[in-house]
Amino acid sequence: MENFTTVNEFLLLGLTSVQELQPFFFVIFLVLYLISLVGNGAILVIVTLEPKLHSPMYFFLGNLSCLDICYSSVTLPKVLITLLSTRRTISFLGCITQLHFFHFLGCSEATLLAMMAFDRFMAICYPLRYTVIMSPQVCVLLAAVAWLTSFFYALMHSVMTARLSFCHSLKLNHFFCDVKPLLELACSNTLLNQWLLTIVTGSIAMGAFFLTLLSYLYVIGFLLFKHRSYRMLHKALSTCASHLMVVCLFYGPVGFTYIRPASATSMIQDRMVAVIYSAVTPVMNPLIYTLRNKEVRWALKKIFGRKFC
Repeated sequence: MENFTTVNEFLLLGLTSVQELQPFFFVIFLVLYLISLVGNGAILVIVTLEPKLHSPMYFFLGNLSCLDICYSSVTLPKVLITLLSTRRTISFLGCITQLHFFHFLGCSEATLLAMMAFDRFMAICYPLRYTVIMSPQVCVLLAAVAWLTSFFYALMHSVMTARLSFCHSLKLNHFFCDVKPLLELACSNTLLNQWLLTIVTGSIAMGAFFLTLLSYLYVIGFLLFKHRSYRMLHKALSTCASHLMVVCLFYGPVGFTYIRPASATSMIQDRMVAVIYSAVTPVMNPLIYTLRNKEVRWALKKIFGRKFC
């Protein structure tokens, strides 16, 4: 007979068991979190207040900034608390809630990045019809579809994980609640959970990635073979470079964690990669868009003043 237990809480093992390194990690994560809040908050403010940025491109950028604020807030505050506290537990309900919002916001980001690529494709390849096709109503509808679809996708993972039985150690070998480390603690059959994680998550991530890639390949082909203009190609790619950098920064760690086989690397490597997509990526997004986008820099100077820029 298996010794099933009623789970009330999990113990987060965190990033490291070395006590001397915990203050160092606390400072690093605190700085990353504050930069994410300030950077993404500033972009959200200027996109809302500056009339010249009321276009589909910046509408999706505002959604991305709002999403990144929430994305980092799902994991980093709890990480900071566990780094300072000797009690590193998280309740079962809190764990499932964190898992749900982590996958909800992660899927939303993948979908929004694909929509931003589609927006650039329409702007470059169909400029005369762009304002009609990408109307404010269509943009709001696309964003709503991204958020709602991602919510129900995450609900699938949270419900299926909450139904598992746990009968072994409740020490979670991670610094936040995610599906893979929770499946390692389960003693019931996790085959369906593994299948959902690999097939559904992989399909959504790779589908959004290929749509993004296809949009940019079409843009390159359109400018090279139809217009035969290297100057226009250079200008278009320089405009899209910020988005391409964000896409690479997002999909690299996500693909490493969720699409590869579960036994390919240890949980230590998973934790290190998780630091990138949970803490570093939300920080890099506003920095990339601010440093490479003249309109965003101009709006920052106008609203917050040259002294702060």
